[in-house]
Amino acid sequence: MPRSPRDYDATTPPPLAGGEDARSLVQLLRELPSIVMELLRAEFEQFKRELARKSKNFGFGTLLFAIAGGIAFFMLGTLTTAGILALANVMPAWAAALVVSGVLLVLVIILVAVGIALFKKSTGLVPTETIDSIVQDAHALKGEGRFDS
Repeated sequence: MPRSPRDYDATTPPPLAGGEDARSLVQLLRELPSIVMELLRAEFEQFKRELARKSKNFGFGTLLFAIAGGIAFFMLGTLTTAGILALANVMPAWAAALVVSGVLLVLVIILVAVGIALFKKSTGLVPTETIDSIVQDAHALKGEGRFDS
């Protein structure tokens, strides 16, 4: 039964050639397509996970901008009129209009600021981690740089 590399300790290196664990070049070449396909599948799965994570912040930021836009739209309508009419009983109508508009404007500014913060946090939709991983895989196939054996 072939032994895995984990079966060897630091003082006993695995056999390099001719032992029970040695595989021929033909066997290694037969395994190469499946190894490459497994690598491509793993890279694609990483790409999907990274894109989902990054698009989540982008989606929430977009949602907050839409909500802020809806509030700004209604600010021009019914809520503004109702607030002005309510405050017009205790102060001049023009002052009531300024107070209601100011409160709604502050709410819109807060939502836009939170939306901008989420957009900045998303760092774009470019899958940088996947790109870095693919570059490392290419270097490993060429035998350059650090890579796991």
